[in-house]
Amino acid sequence: MDNKVDILGVNIDKLGIKDASEKIYSFLEDGGHHCVFTPNSEIIMAAHRDENFKKILNSADILTADGIGVVYASKILKNPITERAAGFDTAMELLKKMNDGKKSLYLFGSKPGVADRAAEKIKKMHPNIVISGCADGYFNAEKEKKIIDDINEKSPDVLFVCLGFPKQEKWIYEHKGKLNVKVMMGLGGSLDVIAGEAKRAPEIFQKLNMEWFYRLCKEPWRIGRMMDLPKFAVTVILKGKRAK
Repeated sequence: MDNKVDILGVNIDKLGIKDASEKIYSFLEDGGHHCVFTPNSEIIMAAHRDENFKKILNSADILTADGIGVVYASKILKNPITERAAGFDTAMELLKKMNDGKKSLYLFGSKPGVADRAAEKIKKMHPNIVISGCADGYFNAEKEKKIIDDINEKSPDVLFVCLGFPKQEKWIYEHKGKLNVKVMMGLGGSLDVIAGEAKRAPEIFQKLNMEWFYRLCKEPWRIGRMMDLPKFAVTVILKGKRAK
């Protein structure tokens, strides 16, 4: 467990952006089916309340520290993670490696049309990546079967699943091993950012580790969800277990 930190029962990998992307890329060479989740404080709190969801998170091959709150928690537990590895940043670094290796990618999630626009942006940035297919995140059982069949037919190296938590993690957990995909990543709103539908916080907010504040100012309806941040800090202090 020296390379992980136990934060409220969720085993976060002590990997920065570069190391995480390199390890994910190595999965493309060793075969098998792998999944990557990127929990922040809110997701870890959800897992703390729900043992089944905690089990799903811990089934991942890699769990990166998406939020600065997770990094701070690791320091409280005296098993520090040196760098926040947000899902978006890790995915962007992975795409560079995939471009060099001419790997294939399938985009699944967000509103109709967003995945297609994200695919266009990715092709402009990384022309050697093969976009195997796209599907939006609005589906019933019949459409889901068609999406699964399409993914299996295309057999991409990497599948970005952007359905929001906990839906994306549960979907990946359910289908891992059933899809002809080497790596599945749960990436929340990343397709919206790539497509230009949403913007990340300005760089100054990122450097100050205050993306959460920028998001709250832009989307004040998130205040209820943001209340999990102080709850997370208090819970880690009172109930956190140091990784063994």
